[in-house]
Amino acid sequence: MQLSRLLARVLAPLALAAGALLGSPARADTYEVKLPPELSSSPRLCSYAPCQEVMPGATHFSERKGQPPYVEAYREENGQARLMGYVMLSTDITDIPAYSGKPVVTLIGMDTQGRFTGVKILKHSEPILLLGIPEAALVRFNDQYLGKFVGDNIEIGKSRPAENLIGLDAITGATVTVIAQNQVMMTSGSAVARQVGILKPVVRPAASFPPPAGPLPDWAALVAEGSVQHLRVRPEDVGLKGEGHPYMELWFGYLNQPTVGQAILGPEGYASLMGRLKEDEHALFIIRTDGMDSFKGSGFVRGGIYDRIQVRQDKDSYTFRDLDYINLWGIQAAGAPAYQESGIFIIRGHKGFSGAYPWKLVFLGNRIDKESGAKTFANFDQEYWLPAQRLVGGRPEVIRPDPTWLKVWKERALEVAAFVLFLATVAGVYAQRDRLVRRASHRNKWAVNGFKYSAWLISIGLVGFGAMAQPSITQVLTWFHSLLFQWQWALFLSDPLIFVFWIFIILSVFIWGRGLFCGWLCPFGSLSELLFKLGRALGLKRFQFLLPAPLHHRLKYLKYGIFGGLLAVSFFSMGLAEQLAEVEPFKTTFLVGLFQRSGPYTLFAAGLLGLSLLTERPFCKYLCPLGAALAMPTTFRWFGLRRKDECTRCKACAKGCGSQAIDPKGNIDARECMLCLDCMVLYYDDHACPPLAQERKRRTKAGEALTPIDARGYFIPIHPAAPRTNTPPGAPR
Repeated sequence: MQLSRLLARVLAPLALAAGALLGSPARADTYEVKLPPELSSSPRLCSYAPCQEVMPGATHFSERKGQPPYVEAYREENGQARLMGYVMLSTDITDIPAYSGKPVVTLIGMDTQGRFTGVKILKHSEPILLLGIPEAALVRFNDQYLGKFVGDNIEIGKSRPAENLIGLDAITGATVTVIAQNQVMMTSGSAVARQVGILKPVVRPAASFPPPAGPLPDWAALVAEGSVQHLRVRPEDVGLKGEGHPYMELWFGYLNQPTVGQAILGPEGYASLMGRLKEDEHALFIIRTDGMDSFKGSGFVRGGIYDRIQVRQDKDSYTFRDLDYINLWGIQAAGAPAYQESGIFIIRGHKGFSGAYPWKLVFLGNRIDKESGAKTFANFDQEYWLPAQRLVGGRPEVIRPDPTWLKVWKERALEVAAFVLFLATVAGVYAQRDRLVRRASHRNKWAVNGFKYSAWLISIGLVGFGAMAQPSITQVLTWFHSLLFQWQWALFLSDPLIFVFWIFIILSVFIWGRGLFCGWLCPFGSLSELLFKLGRALGLKRFQFLLPAPLHHRLKYLKYGIFGGLLAVSFFSMGLAEQLAEVEPFKTTFLVGLFQRSGPYTLFAAGLLGLSLLTERPFCKYLCPLGAALAMPTTFRWFGLRRKDECTRCKACAKGCGSQAIDPKGNIDARECMLCLDCMVLYYDDHACPPLAQERKRRTKAGEALTPIDARGYFIPIHPAAPRTNTPPGAPR
């Protein structure tokens, strides 16, 4: 009765806190907000977006213009309209996803000098900004762009004047989100600044081509050498159901090169085309061999822009108008496929473009969100670079900038190396567990606990509070979401420590089970058990308890239900699933801080930590959805803990198992085991393990030697030697 009353007193406020936590309304203003469809389709962008907030002082705005689109902002001065700058919607220009896998819809203002005048978040899907970090943190982050020039080298991190790099302060705990947002800001601003002439295109040396030699290559040869490239978009990539056909399948190539141009158009057709081109004009062909839509765009009108295709060379973009199009009547290369749509497009008036350098054909389209049905901007590209043999002197040297995720890894190389060393050390120590437990005893377990407690302290202090690299069920849900809709490696590589941690977790789960992570390395789990040990040291041992076995074996399945519920909800609403994932107290404990959040979150996390003083790992055993997710593959682990035949009858290990992972039949449930190794210490202790103790007493009483204990957990048997007989030399034996 006392145990029941104590448990009721402790769990009651936790239940109230959990109810308040899950029932509290979202505090973020723009999380998954429903935006009007006209925002991305209407020519009058500023009728549906607060353009004046990002361009203070403007009195009226133009319709969308250009490709990618932007609007001009004007102010009345002395009866004259003065151009103040430009306003752009980020999703008109780029579809870079943040950590949720969805872009942060951002309205951006830029003056005529190329300096940012305002940033307004219209919609985001980042759960960390809903329940962990206040949305105001993202607003403060965006305010750092105000007054900065779009052509500056701006990155997340410390400024490095020697490298002409301007650094921005990140949001602690939302690194991936702000890295993506920085890419959105700089990509959007640069695209518009180049269109309006603020940023000048890079002038690249013109290509020089060798004359054709020998027979012209056929289609297969052109494809094999890379002179013809292939861009394929699947229906799944744009949120449609796949039916065996691509959404868009394009083939394209650069026609100014004599061998390629003559192979595609024939010698007469090539000569005719070159006769029509002026200096610094470039022609490329595009054909559609399959697909569900036109690459030219269904809304094209005379004088308009082909809004489905674009060419990009480094940061310079080139679009096509009606006068830049020529009919392609046929392909002369032998073996060319049949096609449904074709055209020759001319890059005009841009001295910066060069056929000697790599460029990309970009197909611009809309992706339908499978969850909400809303359309979002998307682009798909394929690089094209003439083969070396098609250029005089071969390909020029091109220094490609590192992708953003790689820059992050390089900047944190020492931190990553130290973390890998830490994980490798813990794994190496655990791999030698048999030697460690033999050196320990039931009364003195420091041969094992010294390593384990050290791992706890490092995990809590450096990994949890320091690096904020606590794995979470939200990452598992994000992976499921990405696998179903759109997988992007760069998204997960942007946080090196979490990425490394998950690689380790996946490997260790299949080798030893979930216990190495959950029992030795999880920051919250380590903190929880350390508090239990601390409570014992502070004299609370008489109040400490384990739940009765029947109740424990019912409640342990609760975490599997929580995980299954979160996973099921994520199929319908990822946002709601990530809100419900606040059942994990990890963000409150490590990311935001117990005293930085509202009452229900603080009460819930503090209650679980307080309860940990009295019972071992209550959250881990009964509520943790991450533990449940890792428990399932633990069934297929390669190595388990040793057991004796008597273990099914003895039950001595079960009495001291804080995880209550040993069932009434004496079997270890690896899905619940935290690999504390207490049972393995007992396994080899001839004073504590009942079968060994009995054998030790029997041998001592009989005057027999105590032989070493073998891997099966028994004394090595003593076999009496055969009696010797005195046989005369040479006699038969």
